[in-house]
Amino acid sequence: MTKTIPESPVDLTLTHASLYVNREMSWLAFNSRVLAEAQSTHWPLLERVKFLAIHASNLDEFFMIRVSGLHEQLEASVAETSPDGLSPREQLTQIGKAIRKQLQDVSTLWSDTLLPALEDAHIRLRDWASLDEDTIHVARQYFRRSVFPVLTPLAVDPGHPFPFLSNLSLSLAVEARDPHTGERKFARVKVPETLPRFISLSGLSVEAASAKDGAPKAGTVKVSEGSRYDFLPLEQLIASNLESLFPGMEILACSPFRVTRDMDIDILEDEAHDLLSVVDREIRRRRFGACVRLEVDASIPEHIRRLLVEKLEIDDEDVYESGGLVGLGALMSLASLPCHELRDAPNTPRIPSALQDVEDSFAAIRAGDILLHHPYDSFSPVLEFLRRAADDPQVLAIKMTLYRAGADAEVVRLLIRAAENQKQVAVSVEIKARFDEEKNIAFARALERAGAHVFFGHAVSKTHAKVALVVRREGDSLRRYVHLSTGNYNAGTARLYTDIGLLTVDPDLGEDVAELFNSLSGFSKESRPRKLAVAPANLARSLAAKIEEQAELARKGKPARIFAKMNALVEGPLIQELYRASMAGVSIDLCIRGVCCLRPGLPGISENIRVFSIVGRYLEHERVFIFGPHGNESFFLSSADWMPRNLHRRVEILFPVETESLREQIRREVIAPALLDNTRAYDMNVEGEYHRRSCGPNEPAHSAQHLVMEQVARGR
Repeated sequence: MTKTIPESPVDLTLTHASLYVNREMSWLAFNSRVLAEAQSTHWPLLERVKFLAIHASNLDEFFMIRVSGLHEQLEASVAETSPDGLSPREQLTQIGKAIRKQLQDVSTLWSDTLLPALEDAHIRLRDWASLDEDTIHVARQYFRRSVFPVLTPLAVDPGHPFPFLSNLSLSLAVEARDPHTGERKFARVKVPETLPRFISLSGLSVEAASAKDGAPKAGTVKVSEGSRYDFLPLEQLIASNLESLFPGMEILACSPFRVTRDMDIDILEDEAHDLLSVVDREIRRRRFGACVRLEVDASIPEHIRRLLVEKLEIDDEDVYESGGLVGLGALMSLASLPCHELRDAPNTPRIPSALQDVEDSFAAIRAGDILLHHPYDSFSPVLEFLRRAADDPQVLAIKMTLYRAGADAEVVRLLIRAAENQKQVAVSVEIKARFDEEKNIAFARALERAGAHVFFGHAVSKTHAKVALVVRREGDSLRRYVHLSTGNYNAGTARLYTDIGLLTVDPDLGEDVAELFNSLSGFSKESRPRKLAVAPANLARSLAAKIEEQAELARKGKPARIFAKMNALVEGPLIQELYRASMAGVSIDLCIRGVCCLRPGLPGISENIRVFSIVGRYLEHERVFIFGPHGNESFFLSSADWMPRNLHRRVEILFPVETESLREQIRREVIAPALLDNTRAYDMNVEGEYHRRSCGPNEPAHSAQHLVMEQVARGR
């Protein structure tokens, strides 16, 4: 990732390639920080396993979207370089080197550290050769009863073409020999996704010993505390019983492998006459995307590897060897074991004092704006707000945006209830939310059946704003209640992601939100927002103006400061504005969890900019922007990261926080902890490399997220 920085960058234009970090390499640096948390002994054992599973799942999505996009550029002979001056081929080469280095570290961590530690904690991941005769007997019984019936061996020969391999499916490459003719044959056996990846051998033993009703179900986890957990990977169970699939054949080799395909959806504007049907069609087409990665076990025979490369039509550079399990994202099931001493202590979310013991949430919101800081604050007040709106006879209308509502979508059920209670319900459902398309289409149809008005937005943009509007009759007038948020209406992720929501009856915000919904559901294009900034119309322009305001203050010799917390910083024009502000003397702190294409610490250009990333128990997801020195700040929250897609191809919002007590809450729970963190924060240097902060010999250790949890616990 190291890039040569000119000695006098001040002489360069602010678009020069040397001033930018490659986006893909910056993302891989983020995933390296996730891996570093898996390596850290700071965390309980199963939390380390969780981080390792997250690292693997992140890589899956990186290949499905980012690497596949670079392959598409190569195939289309795109000559355009990235802002840092790399061609698609050069980026793929660097990506391959970085990922192979990470995979070596993953293999070492898993085999040398985590596996032995799990065994010491009485959680064993067994291999077939280590099983005793009794366990082998019950495992074979389970195989015949529960696995064999769903297996379909697919031969590859002149009469059987190479089978289609679905995205992220785990398979076994089997080579067998006919003992009579000596002929070698190849077959693929798919490891069923409908069965647990890790078979509980202790559960199987109990089942074999008892036929009584209520005996543990085969393949599930025994949950009694202090028990030993013995697991066998499903692929090993299948591999060790191949004689049942290929009777009379001599098994010569069996190797697990896994493919990753291009899973991005590309919808052309002129196709969007019926967006629902187009997305539905593209979802079905997506499963046939080009193969962009082949994962193989390190022990795979070379001739089988060559066969897979040929049949999948990929290059050798797209093959990645695994020194352990193939598809480590499956470890998330082990990370969820009910071993409380091996996991983080549970966190009880706070109910804000303004909403405690309150029967009428509308009255509480009228009394003053309320800030919800998840997951430190419970998501239940948001659900209660919608539940009361659904049932209150004075509520006339509910309007809402849905991007990712989660599998157990309580929000959708409440909207359906509101529609059934004769409220006017209008919902913007984003059916292009990546990997949630099918789920959101189902939500849209359920809402329509209940009588809600559902709209889908534009073909080439997504509605990513998080907004809810409740219109209520109060006396002779109507009042608008608004919820604005940095995160999704998803109760599940609200327990895992840091996000901030605002409940308010501010009339200007209410008017702005009403106009936003009119533009989403109708043909409205012109609006003059009072307090909201909305992408793609004016959000980027508004942010640039706020940065320039601070630069102008600094040029006049006045104190000027910017604090920005977000998930990613990619947008070139805003990076250039930050460079100009730094050159003017503005003090800038950027807390960016993931991708950052800006280089901090460049002499004469960005020496007043500090970039750091926090990776902790919760996924840092809130977008918080502060402009101005302490005591004279403007506070803003947003659904948008500073990326081209958010600012120019999505509907996003930026909204102010104007109540001083809520601003102080943000200072106390967002800004100060982030700046104090010296255990889970990583500082970025001018080369784009990250180094974990550490506390000095006499300095107390601080973690931003733990500082907030301690504050909340004291105030609860």
